[in-house]
Amino acid sequence: MRSHAKTHRPLIMGRNGAVASNHPAATQVGLDVLKAGGNAADAAVATALALGVVEPHMSGLGGDGFYHAWSAATGVSTVFTGLGAAPAAATPARYAEGMPLSGPQSVSTPGTLAGLAAMHAALGDQAWAALCAPAATLARDGVPATHTYRHFATTSLARLHADARSGATFLRDGEPPALGTLIVQPELAATLDRIASEGAEGFYRGTLAADLVAAFAEMDVPITAADLARVRARVEAPLSAAYRGFEVRQTPPPSTGFVLLEELGIVERFDLAALEGDSAELVHLLVEAKKLAFLDRERHAGTPDLRPEPLWAADYVAAQAARIDPARAAAVPLATAGQTDGDTTYFCVVDATGNCVSAIQSLNNAFGSGVTAGRTGVLLNNRMTCWHLEPTHANALQPGNTVRHTMNAPMVFQGGRPWALLGTPGADNQVQVNLQALVGLIDFGLDPQQVAEAPRWTSEQPGQEANWPHGGADALTLEAGFPDTTVDGLRARGHTLHQLPRLGGACSLECIRIIENGVRMAGSDPRRDGWAGAY
Repeated sequence: MRSHAKTHRPLIMGRNGAVASNHPAATQVGLDVLKAGGNAADAAVATALALGVVEPHMSGLGGDGFYHAWSAATGVSTVFTGLGAAPAAATPARYAEGMPLSGPQSVSTPGTLAGLAAMHAALGDQAWAALCAPAATLARDGVPATHTYRHFATTSLARLHADARSGATFLRDGEPPALGTLIVQPELAATLDRIASEGAEGFYRGTLAADLVAAFAEMDVPITAADLARVRARVEAPLSAAYRGFEVRQTPPPSTGFVLLEELGIVERFDLAALEGDSAELVHLLVEAKKLAFLDRERHAGTPDLRPEPLWAADYVAAQAARIDPARAAAVPLATAGQTDGDTTYFCVVDATGNCVSAIQSLNNAFGSGVTAGRTGVLLNNRMTCWHLEPTHANALQPGNTVRHTMNAPMVFQGGRPWALLGTPGADNQVQVNLQALVGLIDFGLDPQQVAEAPRWTSEQPGQEANWPHGGADALTLEAGFPDTTVDGLRARGHTLHQLPRLGGACSLECIRIIENGVRMAGSDPRRDGWAGAY
């Protein structure tokens, strides 16, 4: 984390608006809406829908999302949470043999569209139909397969082969499509046209809902018309915690964004700026804080009714910080062994007035369940895999309730106004990379592109992973780029190291900083297809 570090990409800057997302086409859609007079909420709706088309492996209408917005007119932050509940038929007895990682039984009720519609109703200026149109055009005309797309198609072959519609849409002759192959989704385009005219109401309680339910019944997806009809966005205030004179606001439960607030509370007890930004001393402190916060995630993260503020109260984080041995890595296993991590997409928007949206949405794993809902073209999530089957666990499966999410969409404030928006996909790695980015921005003065490209670490603990049953090794993964002294120092402290090539690590960070003169500085992560734009 060196403030003078060179980056592969330039820092993008503009005076009016900025968008940073995980795909260039989606970023362009957002910028086009801003330039046409739309505000941040409008651009966020259009960007979110576009991402579901251009990154079908990461998010879409069949998934979930958190949309964290700040209004310049009112000075109020609001989180619009678009999550579906576990279907009424999804009882623990139904999954007595274990949670499937893909297929029809892994699908939970989708909520993304409810969250977007609630944000638009509260804060949007532009017509809903106009904001749906760019995504429909992308689906109809097709989007070229990127290196990132081909990677996730390769790792998801089994789940895509299991569903004829998904395989025909996202593969070519049963194999990942060649670079530049157009991924055309005409059925999804038609569904987006219907959403443009019927709104989210049609998706959950109208004719489109009826078509979805018919497809669910045909494919043995345990979602009924009543499950869809019950979906409503949660609209609430964010969580908030102080860090070195800044205020960090986070998405509330069932998001586990509170883990980041606890991590920050712990590391604030140390003078990080006095350390070298890429030193073993710094990395060790951050990793150990993460381990302690993840123990609390496992103990407490469950229903949306969780109120986790005591986890970053001053006396509690001070006690947590005192548990860290600066010379030795702690062994803190969480639970039992198990499966995989998840994939998601993050984006952020700032408009000319200063309105902001920090947003994240997901299908859970790459290509979700692998199941396409009949002729609607909607690829469905596999969010059921995140429920626990231990009845006493805080995240125990409850039909009609919402599962905990690794997704989180932070925003940083100074003097009551937005200072930075940032976030990343990456399941359990999200709050770890967000921690590194915030320390880089605040403690070391890095710009958004520098934090996006800085060498990063990710920590695993046995039993850590979000999906059930839990997996996770006892390992600390480092990208190339840390000095040899850092590698040696971490190994001497007892960390089990796994090393990756430069820019070969997890996540895909996007970040926008608003500086005192109003300039928007935007950075994007080259590890996937991230792209930032400003004007």
